[in-house]
Amino acid sequence: MNRIHEAVVAAVALVLLAGAGVAQEKRYVVIDQDAGGPGGTDMMSILVLLQSPQVQTLGITVVTGDQWRDEEVAHTLRLLELVGRADIPVAPGAVYPLVRTQAETKLWEQQYGKVTYQGAWTRRESNHDPAEVPAMPEGQPSAKPVSEDAAHFLVRMVHEHPHEVTIYAGGPMTNLALALSLDPHFAELSKGLVFMGGSLSPRTDDPEYANDPRHEFNLWFDPEAAHIVLRAHWPRIVCTTVDVSVKTKLSQEMFDQIARAQTPAAQYVAKYSHANRSYLWDELAAAAWIDPTLITGKRQLYMDVNVDRGAGYGDTLTWSDRIKPALDLPLVEVQMDVDMARFGKMFVELMTGATPGKR
Repeated sequence: MNRIHEAVVAAVALVLLAGAGVAQEKRYVVIDQDAGGPGGTDMMSILVLLQSPQVQTLGITVVTGDQWRDEEVAHTLRLLELVGRADIPVAPGAVYPLVRTQAETKLWEQQYGKVTYQGAWTRRESNHDPAEVPAMPEGQPSAKPVSEDAAHFLVRMVHEHPHEVTIYAGGPMTNLALALSLDPHFAELSKGLVFMGGSLSPRTDDPEYANDPRHEFNLWFDPEAAHIVLRAHWPRIVCTTVDVSVKTKLSQEMFDQIARAQTPAAQYVAKYSHANRSYLWDELAAAAWIDPTLITGKRQLYMDVNVDRGAGYGDTLTWSDRIKPALDLPLVEVQMDVDMARFGKMFVELMTGATPGKR
């Protein structure tokens, strides 16, 4: 009887240990980001993933969006140095969209009206040559990016870890479209795509969306790339929309809690970010991938981007199953609502914690 009891106890212990091992397994991610900085949503979303002990970041690929690519690469490298993760490779990606140009956009605006936010094209901080890296408040990085370009890096990662790597996209999708042009099985070999982008009908008086509720910068800046990516065969696609993003903010209370901590990530946020400045766009996409229960409302929709050159060029297109066109479109999990209290608590805890793997 004692031997049977001992055997049962031993078996239960093995099961518990095995379960603990599964729970501690790292989740692989490649961060594809228009990494404007210092501070702000792009940098803080990178920190969300770096600060989580559940996540193993295989690399960061950078694309022009909020700023020009080269200055974004520099901000990313410097962030990694400041939090002790300079071991993470940074791969430069696309400087320009696949088709859209700034000059053609100016002509488009003469016919259809002004676009209020155009990232690197209109942002005062990026009013310089794309290859120039201006003086950086946080200091220039000593580390260098890898010689491999973003598209090849993305393809290589999913081949080295087939069906294990989630692609997190926080900016325009140019790098992902280029990866698909290199390897048509790129999407299928991933574990899925998580992206911030798209807008349906956000409840806000923000003029950028009140006038055009289907307009969102990440998809608008390179519509053709988003069109290609959203038609690829990803195992799963999760979209953080403007609709849910406008329900988030870095409150003064959250900011003050972070600023009191002395960890590198907290001090970076305290020095280079600001309370109540904007929504937590990309941070929510990252946090909800780590903990999907933060999302309290979602829809299953088919999604695409308008690539006609008319008034709706770059706008988000969505359909339910009943009305979708006869096209091979993957279903997208579209986030619509969030538990801001829980998200805020998680964000503060991540920003004030020690950086896993710090060197």
